[in-house]
Amino acid sequence: MYDLIHSTAMRFHTLLLILVGVIAITPCIAQPSAEDAITGLLQASADAWNAADLDGHVAMYRDSTSFMTGNGPVYGRSYTRDLLGRFFFRDGENIQDLRFEQITVRPLGETHALVTGRFVLSGGGEDERSGWYSLVWEWTGERWAIIHDHSS
Repeated sequence: MYDLIHSTAMRFHTLLLILVGVIAITPCIAQPSAEDAITGLLQASADAWNAADLDGHVAMYRDSTSFMTGNGPVYGRSYTRDLLGRFFFRDGENIQDLRFEQITVRPLGETHALVTGRFVLSGGGEDERSGWYSLVWEWTGERWAIIHDHSS
């Protein structure tokens, strides 16, 4: 009986040492910083806009996002999409290309960030238009998403 208990304990001890060793050599994969993640999402959003993919452009917004207009805030990603489509797209195509400049990401704790920068619309035979924006981003537990957009 002693041999069976001793043998089982030794196997358990060996297994435990192997598991500790595997954990010790497994690289830790860190979540990207808010700055890296959000900057990448903004670039993907501009790329979608420039490919006339308005749904891809607004994918970074939460469903309940607020968007500040000259008449006050409007709510919802679908309303924001419709608003942008009405003013900046024609026949399903973007009127001008979009790029973001001077992006600054300021973390507001671990789950929120304030992002400021400049947007530039150019091309399409139109005069270049630009303005400033401030975006409030939230970590949803799965992704960073815009919960408020104030662009002027």
